Amino acid sequence: MNIIKKFVEFWKLLKLAISGKEQDYTRINIRRGILLLSVPMILEMIMESLFAVVDIFFVGRLGEDAVATVGLTEAVIIIIYSIGVGISMAATALISRRFGEKDFKRAGSTAFQLLIFGGLISIILGITGWFFAEEILRLMGASENVIVGGVNYTRIIFAGNTAIMLLFLINGAFRGAGLPHLAMRTLWLSNGLNIILDPLLIFGLGSFEGYGLEGAAIATTTGRSIGVIYQVYHLLNGKHSLVILKENLILQWKTIKKIVSISAGGMGQFLIDSVAWIFLTRIVAEFGSSAVAGFTISFRILMFSLMPAWGLSAAAATLVGQNMGAHKIKRAKISVWLTAKYNAWFLGIVTLLYLLWGDVFASWFTPNEEVQQIAALGLKIIAIGYVFFGVGMVMVQAFNGAGDTKTPSYINIGVFWLLEIPMAYFLAEYFNLEMLGIFISIAFCHSLHALVSLWFFRRGKWAETEV
Repeated sequence: MNIIKKFVEFWKLLKLAISGKEQDYTRINIRRGILLLSVPMILEMIMESLFAVVDIFFVGRLGEDAVATVGLTEAVIIIIYSIGVGISMAATALISRRFGEKDFKRAGSTAFQLLIFGGLISIILGITGWFFAEEILRLMGASENVIVGGVNYTRIIFAGNTAIMLLFLINGAFRGAGLPHLAMRTLWLSNGLNIILDPLLIFGLGSFEGYGLEGAAIATTTGRSIGVIYQVYHLLNGKHSLVILKENLILQWKTIKKIVSISAGGMGQFLIDSVAWIFLTRIVAEFGSSAVAGFTISFRILMFSLMPAWGLSAAAATLVGQNMGAHKIKRAKISVWLTAKYNAWFLGIVTLLYLLWGDVFASWFTPNEEVQQIAALGLKIIAIGYVFFGVGMVMVQAFNGAGDTKTPSYINIGVFWLLEIPMAYFLAEYFNLEMLGIFISIAFCHSLHALVSLWFFRRGKWAETEV
C-alpha cells in the first residue's frame, strides 16, 4: 500500500510540474522543488535533443557532405548559441534573485532590458554570418563540394539567429521566475514544428520537390521564430508573475550594465568551450568528411542524453538564485548536492546503454559503415566520463544561478584551451590515434572539468556574489 500511495503522490507531482502552477521555491520541500522544476526542464531539453537527432537523421539521407556541412556550420553557429546561453544565464540569475526578493516589478524591467540587449547583438551577428558564410566554411576546412552544396544552408542558419538568441534568453528568464513549464512548451512548439517541417522541406511532398539541405535550415528558422512569438505573448499577457508592463518599457542602463557583467562571464564561459569545439572539429576535418560526419552523429546522439541532464541541472540554478535572494544559503547548497546526486545516477545508466549498444545507435543514422564505426567509437569512449559530467553540470549551473559566471570561465580556459585542444592534437596526429585520440581527450578533459568545478564549489565563494 505504501508503494501505491507513493506512486500516486509522484504521479500528482508530475502532473503539477507539467501544468505549471507557480510555486515559492524558497519555502517548499527541496526534493519537491527539484522535481517540479526539473520535470518540465527535462522535457524541454528532451525535445531540443530529439530535434537535433531527427534533423541529422533526415540530413544523413542527403549524404556525408550534407552531414559535414551541418557539423561545420554548427561548430561556428555554436558561438551564437553560446552568446544566447550566456545572456540567458544573466536572465536566470537576475530574475531568480528578484523573485527570491519578491520584487516582481524589477523582474519585469530586467526582462525588457534582456530583450533589447540580446536582440541587438543577434542582428549584428546575423548580418555578418550571411555575408561571410562561404568564408566561414572554407576556414573550417570544408571541401569544395561541401561549400558549393552547403553555403545557402549556412546563410539561412545565420540569418535566423535572432530567433535562436531570443529563444534562449527568454527561456532563461522563465526558468529564473520558476516558470519552466513555459520554457518547456516553447521548445515543444518550436521543435515540434521543426520535426514536422524537416522532411517536408528537405524531400518535398507530391509535386513539391523540396529544397534539400536548405529545407532543413528553413524548417529550423521557422519553428524557432514561432516559438519566440509564443514566448513574447506570455511575457505580455499579464497571467504570470513575470510580466512586462507599460512602465517596464524604459531603458535602464544600470540593469543593462549588470546584464553585460553577468552575461560576459556566461558568454566567455561558453565561447571558450565553443572555440575549443571549433578547434576539435578543425582537427577532425583533417581526417576527411567521413570523420566529420561520424563526429557529428556521435555528438548529436550524446546530446540527446545530455540535454535531459542539463534540464535537471538547470533546476539547481533556479533554486540557488531564488534562495540566495531570500538569504537562504544553506538551502541553496542542499539543493545543489541533491540535484548532483540525481544527475549522476541518471548518466550512470546512460553510460551502460552506450557501452552495450553504441554500435546499434550509430547504425540508425547512416548506412555508411566507416561513419558508423567512428560514431560508435565516440559514443563508447566519451560516455565513460558521463558520471563525472553529471556532477560537473550541476556545479556549473550552481555558479551561474548565483550570478558567478566568471569562475566557470576560468575553469574552461584551463581545461579546454590549455589541455583539451593540445591533447587532442597530439594524440590524433603525433601518436597516430586519429579519432580515438580526439575522443579520449574529450572524455578525460570533461571529467577533469567536473572535478575542478566541484572543488571550487566546495570553497563556497559563489555564495558571496551580489547581483
